[in-house]
Amino acid sequence: MRYVHFMYSIQLKPVYSCPADGVSQNINLPDGWKLAWHQYETLKALRNPEFDVVFNTAMTGDGKSLAAYLDVLQGECHAIALYPTNALAADQENQVQNYINDFQPPNEPRVNRLSGPELEIYAENEGLRKGSAIASRAGQSEILITNPDIFHYLHRGAYLTGKDTPDKLWNRIDKDFDQFIFDEFHVFAAPQVASVLNTMLLIQATNRRKKFLFLSATPSDLLLKRLAKAGFRCRVINPIDEGKYQFPETPAEAEALQADHWRQVARSIDLTFVSMEPTSKASETWLKENQEPILNQFLEHPGSKGAIILNSIAAVKRLTPVFRECFAQHGLTVRENTGLSGGQEKAESLAADLLIGTSTIDVGVDFKINFLIFESSDAGNFIQRLGRLGRHDKNIQGGSFDGFRAYALVPNFFVERLFAGDQAVLMDGEVCDRIHFQNLIRDKYRQINDFEGYYKRWGAVQSVYLGRQLSHDAVKTQYKDSVQKFQRSCEQVFDTRFGQVFRQMKDWSAEWHDLTGQKSSSPIAEDARSFRGSSPLQCGLYDLTERNERDRFKTYDLPGVLSNLEIEMWNKSAFLNTLKETAERTGQPIAKGRFKHCLGFMKLQSYREERLNWKFTYPGDLQPIADAYKVQVLIGLQVWQPDNPWASSINQQLKKQALVCYVLRKSVREVRLQLQLPMHFQIYSISDANSVHDANAPYSVAFGQSALLIDTLANRFRHEGGEIWVV
Repeated sequence: MRYVHFMYSIQLKPVYSCPADGVSQNINLPDGWKLAWHQYETLKALRNPEFDVVFNTAMTGDGKSLAAYLDVLQGECHAIALYPTNALAADQENQVQNYINDFQPPNEPRVNRLSGPELEIYAENEGLRKGSAIASRAGQSEILITNPDIFHYLHRGAYLTGKDTPDKLWNRIDKDFDQFIFDEFHVFAAPQVASVLNTMLLIQATNRRKKFLFLSATPSDLLLKRLAKAGFRCRVINPIDEGKYQFPETPAEAEALQADHWRQVARSIDLTFVSMEPTSKASETWLKENQEPILNQFLEHPGSKGAIILNSIAAVKRLTPVFRECFAQHGLTVRENTGLSGGQEKAESLAADLLIGTSTIDVGVDFKINFLIFESSDAGNFIQRLGRLGRHDKNIQGGSFDGFRAYALVPNFFVERLFAGDQAVLMDGEVCDRIHFQNLIRDKYRQINDFEGYYKRWGAVQSVYLGRQLSHDAVKTQYKDSVQKFQRSCEQVFDTRFGQVFRQMKDWSAEWHDLTGQKSSSPIAEDARSFRGSSPLQCGLYDLTERNERDRFKTYDLPGVLSNLEIEMWNKSAFLNTLKETAERTGQPIAKGRFKHCLGFMKLQSYREERLNWKFTYPGDLQPIADAYKVQVLIGLQVWQPDNPWASSINQQLKKQALVCYVLRKSVREVRLQLQLPMHFQIYSISDANSVHDANAPYSVAFGQSALLIDTLANRFRHEGGEIWVV
C-alpha cells in the first residue's frame, strides 16, 4: 500500500533587523557599513567590565559572526574562536580573513586555524611535539580558530610530557587571549556543555576575568543559573525579545524600513510541509519519486540554485548519482555538499546547480540558493536549515525565478500537530512571521531529552582531574588560592561534592582492576572526563566512492558500517602504506593519528540500497547486568549478522575490547520512545546467550558517553509487571 503524503503550505514574511543607534565615532567601520542593534550591543557588552559571559541569540543570517569579531577588528583584543566541526572552522577562517581585508585593523591581526589533523601535520613539519606546536601556533596568532575538543584537551594536559608542568600550555594561552568565542553552541550535548563549563571555571579560578561569547546559543534558565552560581555575570542579547525585528507585509512598509536603515536578513519564503511515514528511507523514496517536479523548478526558472539537506550520509551517497543522471540530460550539474573549505572541490561545488548533502557549509552564503528541500532531526535543526534560504536578493546570476521556495520533509505526527484537527496552530495558505513560526516549531516538534541530570551525576568527574592539576607539586604554590576557588565553584555548578566523586572514581577503579588486573584509570572515568568520549568501535575506511584520493581516508563507526556499507576487509599496514603513498604522490600530507586505535580497516565499495539488520551479542547472561542499572565495563561483545562474510574478522578484534556500556532490558524502539532520545542517539540492539536466536533482541545497549547519558535517566525506570514506566 502506497503512503499518501499530506502537503500544507504557508508563506513566511521577510525579516528586517534593527540598526544600531548612537554608534561611537571611535568604532572603525568600512565605508558604507552600518551595525545592527545586536552587533553593537554585543561589542558594548564585551567591553563592559560588569559582564563576563555574553549570549547573542540573533537570527540565522543576521551577522552574529561580525558581532563576535568586532572588538578584535578594532585592534584591541585577541580571541580564540571555537567551532563544533573542522569544516565550519575552515569556513569561518575565510570569513574572518574577509573581515580583516574590509576593516584593515591597525594591528594587522594574524589568523591561524588548528584542528587535530592540522596540528599533527604542523608538528611533524616543524619537528615539534604537539604541545610545542600548539604553543607555537597560538603565539603567532591574534585570532586562533580551532574546535572545543582541542581547547578541552590542552586544559586537561593531554599534549604534555611527564616533565612539563600541568599548566604549561593553558596558563600561557589563557593569559594571551582576551575573548573566547563559542559558535553553534546549541549543537552540543550535556557532556560537551559540562566540559565547557569546567574549562570556564578553570580559567576563572586561575586568571583575571576573561570574556566568553556564545553564539546561536539560546541559553536555558538552568545554564544561566549555573553560571551565576559560579560568579559569572551574564548578558543575554536577544533581538527577538527586544522587538528588534520587523516583518513588513507590503512593499511600502519594506521601503520605509530600508529608509530607516533596517537591514533585510531574510526574504519571503513559500514553505511546504510534506508528511513522511516513520521509516528510515521515507524521504529518500519521496525524493526519487519526485525527481521530475524537482527538475522542473530549474527548467522553469533558469539560473536557479538548489540544495537538498538530509540527515543520512548514506542517503546522500545513494541519491546523488540518481539526480546527477537526471539533471545531466538537461545540462545541469549536481554535486555532493561535503563542506570542503577551499580549492578545486569547493569551486566545482559552487558552480553546481544542485547540492545534496548533510552539511549546510556554504549553503545560502557562497552558494546562494532559491530552492531548498530539507530533513531535520529536531526543532533547532529545522530552524537552522531553513535559515539557509532567503539570505540574498532574487537577482543572483541573472536568474529569472520569482521567489524562494522550500520543502520540509518532516514526520507525519509533526504535520498533524501543526495543521490537523481541533488543536491545529497553522492553516494551509497562512502568512506567518518568523518569530511566531519558530515558536510553533519549538513547541510542536517532538521534544527530546536534554539530559539535565548529567551535570550532577557526571559533570564533576572532569573537575576532580582539573583540581588535581592545580594541586600538582610543581604548581601548587602558584595556584594555592585557586584550588579552593575552583573546587567551590565546581561543587556549586554541578551540585555535588568532590568527596562523593572521589569515592565513585575509586569504585570504578576497583571494578576495572577486578575485571582486567590493570591499575590504570577506569575507562568509565576516562569517558566522563573527555570531551566527546572514546571511540572503541571506530573503523578505518578507504572510501573508493570518493573522487579525491586524499579524502578517501576516513573513520566510520562499526554500527554504520554494518548497516549501510558494502566493504572489503583490509589490514592496517596496507591501509597506512596506501595513505603514505597517496601523500607522497600528491605532495600533500595526510594526518594518520586518528587511525591509531581503529578496531579494523576496510575498503568501502558502495553504499547499500537497503539497511541490513544486525545486533550485538554477549556470551553470558545479560539479565544481572541490566538489573544493576549502572554503567559497567563489558568484555566479550560481538556482532551477529549471519549473511556477513567479514563479521567473524571484526569479532576477533571486537571481543577483546573493553567497552563502557549501559544495558537495558527493553528494545531499542521502546527505550527511544520512553526516554525521548535524539534521532542520532547511539543505542543498539543486543542479545545474550539465551536470546541470540530471538527475532527481536530483548535488550538494548549504549556505549561510552551515550551510556553515561542513559545512566542519568536510570532512576526513572521501574519494573512493574514486566513493563517499564516513567516516574
